[in-house]
Amino acid sequence: MEIEPVTLTTPRPVRRPTLVQGWHELTFLHWPVEPERVAGLFPPGTRPDTLDGVTYVGLVPFLMRGVGLGPGPGLPYLGTFCETNVRLYSVDEHGRRGVVFRSLDAARLLPVLVGRLGVRLPYRWSAMRLRREGDVITYSCRRRGQGARGGASRAVVRIGRPIDEPTPLERFLTARWGLHVAWHGRTAHLPNEHAPWPLRRAELLALDDGLVTAAGLPALSGPPVSVLYSPGVAVRFGTPALLAQPSSRVR
Repeated sequence: MEIEPVTLTTPRPVRRPTLVQGWHELTFLHWPVEPERVAGLFPPGTRPDTLDGVTYVGLVPFLMRGVGLGPGPGLPYLGTFCETNVRLYSVDEHGRRGVVFRSLDAARLLPVLVGRLGVRLPYRWSAMRLRREGDVITYSCRRRGQGARGGASRAVVRIGRPIDEPTPLERFLTARWGLHVAWHGRTAHLPNEHAPWPLRRAELLALDDGLVTAAGLPALSGPPVSVLYSPGVAVRFGTPALLAQPSSRVR
């Protein structure tokens, strides 16, 4: 298996978009984790992607804008809402790197229902807020309804200077050009494309999070090893592709 190199530009451009989105006001928080501790959480045919033998848990709050089907345009109201995802990093038996979502909290019910029923992603409906004062952003999230125990998060971040040349770790954590998801007993890879991330250094001022452990992941230990901010990008998703051997796992 030849694994695609980590590149800041899309390795396979999307020719016929099935979905458009805008990801804005993002903060990327990441902690290292041993691959064997999370390997059982990946869909068949995929495994933890690693850098120097380590994989990562990501907590990513942001503002979604303009979600829409096909080439767009996206919906200005229903398609705009706060979201926070807990994610792991995957590579499949064809060498495609991606993201595996352990949870996705969203502030609007319709995208939650579409995401859960249509794409089989673990969306949850939550009360959420993003507040920015100067260079400081506060993200808050609390799950609605029953089963919300532990489903809350609050992060406060100060935005820093622009990054001209991302480090290998920063490339690894942000240059992901698709997602892997279990799909009716199979594993699907859903590709996406967007412009290179405009990244900035950031400082985590406060964090009170229960989403990571609620997603079945090891408890966060110490401060994140990487804190990044981006004003955002416009995203186009392509057609899902099913892995050829759903019962196998990459070794």
